[in-house]
Amino acid sequence: MLIRYALAISVLLQIIAVVFVVSLTKSTKYNSSWILLAIGLFIMALRGVLELLLPHFDNTTADYILLVNSWLGLLISILMVTGVFFVKKVLRYLSRIQEIRAENEKRILNAIIHTEENERKRLAKDLHDGLGPLLSTVKMSLSALSMDRGAANKMDMIENSLQTVNESIRSLKEISNNLSPHILENFGLASAIQSFCSKIDQTRKIRIHFRTNINEQRYKGNIEVILYRCVCELITNTMQHGNAGTILISLDHEGNTLKLLYQDNGVGFDYQNVILNNNTGMGLNNLRTRIGSLNGSLQLESLPGEGVIVLIDIPLEK
Repeated sequence: MLIRYALAISVLLQIIAVVFVVSLTKSTKYNSSWILLAIGLFIMALRGVLELLLPHFDNTTADYILLVNSWLGLLISILMVTGVFFVKKVLRYLSRIQEIRAENEKRILNAIIHTEENERKRLAKDLHDGLGPLLSTVKMSLSALSMDRGAANKMDMIENSLQTVNESIRSLKEISNNLSPHILENFGLASAIQSFCSKIDQTRKIRIHFRTNINEQRYKGNIEVILYRCVCELITNTMQHGNAGTILISLDHEGNTLKLLYQDNGVGFDYQNVILNNNTGMGLNNLRTRIGSLNGSLQLESLPGEGVIVLIDIPLEK
C-alpha cells in the first residue's frame, strides 16, 4: 500500500513538472527542448498511472501493459536525451544574449562618454569664444580709461575693475581648460596628466610625482579621455578625503596593456566596509564602469591609516 502511495505522489509531481516545463516555452527561443521534456514527463506520469491500475487488470492485459510500459520507457529515454541536447542550445542562446547585452551596455556607455566629451568641448569653446572676447574688450576699455589720470577715487575704481576682469579671464581659462583640456586633445595623455599634476603642485597642498614611459604616444577611442578623467577623480578624492601629503602616479605601456598605478599616503579607508554597505560616495562605481567600458580592470586596496593603492589595466588593440 505504501508503494502505491509513493507511486501516486510521483505521478502528481511529474504532472506539476510538466506544467512548469510547458511554462518555460514562452521564455526562450528554442521551445522544442521544453516540449520534448514536457512530453517525456507526461509519458512518465502516464506510466505511473498504468502501474497504479495494473492490479485491476487480468493477467493478459497486465502483461500487455508491462510490455507497453517497457517501450514507453525507451521512448522517454529518447525524448529526455533529445530534450537535454536542445537545452544545451538554450543555454548557448542565453549566454549569447548575455554577451550581446554586455556589449550593448559598453557601446551605450562609450556613446554617453563621447557625447559628454563633445558637450564639454562645445561648452568650453562657447565660453572661450563668446564670453572671453567680451571680458577682453572690457579690460581694454578700462585700460584706456586708466590712461586718463583723473580723480583718485575714479582711478581706484578702475584699478579694482581691472583686477576683477583679469581674475575673471583667468577663471574663465581655467574653467574652459577643465571642461576640455586642450593639452589632452593636442599633446596626449601623458602631457595632460603632467599638466594637471603641475597645477596641483603649485598649490603647495600636496606633492605629486608622475612617471611614465609613453611620452607622446597617442591612443585610440576613449582611452585617453577616460584615463585622464579617472586620474583627475582619484587626485580630487585624495585631496578632499585622503588628507595625504604625497601622491605617486605611474603610467606604463607594457606589451598590449596600458597600466596605471596610483598611490597616496593618506588616511585610507575600509574598502571592504564600503563594498558591503554599497557606499559609493567616492565614485568607485563610476570609475569601475568607465574602465569596464574599455574592457579594463580596476583593483583598489586600502585600509584605515595605510593610504590608497589603485591599479588600472587597459588592454590595447594589437
